[in-house]
Amino acid sequence: MVANSFRVGVAVLAAAMASAACSGNVATAGAAAVEAPAAATAQNPAPVSGRYGAALPDFAALAEHYGPAVVNVGVVGKQQAVADFPGMSPNDPFGDFFRRFGQPRGNPQPMRGEGSGFIVSPDGYILTNAHVVENADEVTVKTTDRREYTAKVVGVDEQTDVAVLKIEAKNLPTVQLGNPDKLRPGEWVVAIGSPFGFENSVTAGIVSATSRAMPGGNYTPFIQTDVAVNPGNSGGPLFNMNGEVVGINSQIYSRTGGYMGVSFAIPINVASSVKDQLIKTGHVTRSRIGVSIQDVTAQLAESFGLDRPRGALVGQVEDDGPGQKAGIKAGDVILKVDGDTIETSSQVPVLVANKKPGTPVSIEVWRNGGTKELSVRPVQIEEKNERVANDDAQQGDETSKLGLAVRPLTQQEKRQAETDGDLLVEQVDGPAAGAGVQPGDIILGVNGAKVKSIDELRAAAKKRNGKVVALLIERDNAQIFVPVRVG
Repeated sequence: MVANSFRVGVAVLAAAMASAACSGNVATAGAAAVEAPAAATAQNPAPVSGRYGAALPDFAALAEHYGPAVVNVGVVGKQQAVADFPGMSPNDPFGDFFRRFGQPRGNPQPMRGEGSGFIVSPDGYILTNAHVVENADEVTVKTTDRREYTAKVVGVDEQTDVAVLKIEAKNLPTVQLGNPDKLRPGEWVVAIGSPFGFENSVTAGIVSATSRAMPGGNYTPFIQTDVAVNPGNSGGPLFNMNGEVVGINSQIYSRTGGYMGVSFAIPINVASSVKDQLIKTGHVTRSRIGVSIQDVTAQLAESFGLDRPRGALVGQVEDDGPGQKAGIKAGDVILKVDGDTIETSSQVPVLVANKKPGTPVSIEVWRNGGTKELSVRPVQIEEKNERVANDDAQQGDETSKLGLAVRPLTQQEKRQAETDGDLLVEQVDGPAAGAGVQPGDIILGVNGAKVKSIDELRAAAKKRNGKVVALLIERDNAQIFVPVRVG
């Protein structure tokens, strides 16, 4: 039986929220290194001798020193009715009518979840998982000294499963960030979080592997560990033995939904890049070169004349895309990206995504028994469900999210809808939902200015007068203005 991959926050109890958050308090930046183990005594025996023998590590000093920067994250989610109409099939053609205009049985009940996070700045920025706070109406952060704060979701990046929270506080304990590229399989690591709601629980294990590819994780080279991680650990920190955070605990691989010795963490350098972009612009910019790739097997390496299986084999090149313009061809094997050696195909999307759109990127390929260097100018990826925030993180609470998830319309969709608009509303919540914006609406303009892209929508929303944004939307072939109060 093949095991299933679960996010850590997925609880197996029917009453639990579909995702849980992880939290953790960390010591202030620049803090002293973790104390060395005490001298050998009857209670603290000497190391075991032998070629690889060494004393088992003592995690107590690390947990005591950095635990205060790990926080518990409580979430209240969207309300749902506890039951539908008796005897009605989910596919009943009249079901939608009755759900809109009838009275279902039961009262709407809020969904609650709990998880972890960790403080990365003394003024209250916190890292956690995106799946911990998705669809959250309220987010509460609780520190180890039992103080509670209402948290603002600064930004969410579903592609990497990273979210940034902000609480109004000063002089908070923080973690120190390490370099996950230096991790080696077999190295000890420590997780602190809130499994099943047990706050500031400490678990330890070793790094099982690095740069693991996971389904849906194209931009994340996961760290695999055997640290005991369970629902509620999501978003909590993974420490190395220097007391530095090297990852965010995010997923488990399990047949039951609980710990089975295989867990995965997001490298902290990936999360930090996402954090900086979310704080600065409210969204994450990624690049692509327009090629499809696959791993090179032993048989493929032999057929292409490679010395061993390595690199990423190009299977298809997008017409008129950056790769084709640079001369990349199907059958090329990508060996390096800007000097970084490629061993597996999963490395390429991560490296390319982090390049600035339009900036030349050196791609070394294997072709016809020799290497060839090409220069590619990546283009920006248009995320399908990018959450649009109208807040500038530098302005604090003066702004907040519009509550829209939008995507560009395809040319075929524009023709079918017979519209001049370019942005389709896919999901709404918060202020936009309260104002009456609906999925399927087409956004034409903001505050009297036409908008053609997500960036234009975001920029126009920031230029509002006061706390109201006037959205011009198209619905059922009619154009209407919808005032959205975002203060």
